[in-house]
Amino acid sequence: MIEPVEIPIREKNIVLIGFMGVGKTTIGQLVAKKLYRDFIDIDEQIEKMYKMPVTQIFKELGESKFRKMEREMIIDLCKNTRLKIISLGGGAYLQEEVRKICLEKCIVFFLDLSWDSWRDRLPLIIDSRPVLQNKTVEEIEELFFKRRDAYSLHNSKISTNDLDPETIANDIVESLKISWDIYQPHGE
Repeated sequence: MIEPVEIPIREKNIVLIGFMGVGKTTIGQLVAKKLYRDFIDIDEQIEKMYKMPVTQIFKELGESKFRKMEREMIIDLCKNTRLKIISLGGGAYLQEEVRKICLEKCIVFFLDLSWDSWRDRLPLIIDSRPVLQNKTVEEIEELFFKRRDAYSLHNSKISTNDLDPETIANDIVESLKISWDIYQPHGE
């Protein structure tokens, strides 16, 4: 039996998870620039592939088809790429296969935002998030807290309350560099 090759920690993909609208894309792009890595937004990749926005994919193909595309793309990236910064859609990490492969092959950062801080962003994001369509604030709050169970499985949590994206990106890069030096010092 062939042993799977362990990916050196400095080469692992960095995966950003968290509730929709928390800033994964903005922060991910900043982290990618700081680490000289490519940035991949899973939702944007699916939109390019199907030449339609996620909201339209949900309407025309359904959520289960979208989740399947999302899962396959994430598994492929985790298995076959290195040195990427990957932003997952808010619901992607709820899938057990996605969580398992991300935790096994990547470094997973949970971008945590309090409900009160997130609720203030709701008017800015509701139209572009199909999962929020036709839901009351109470139903959205229930979804927010339900998803936290899945998000609790991560390598590192960054609280994003009252912080700007630049500061959050710097915090992520700093924590990565510290862990890289601890677990794989230069010269090994």
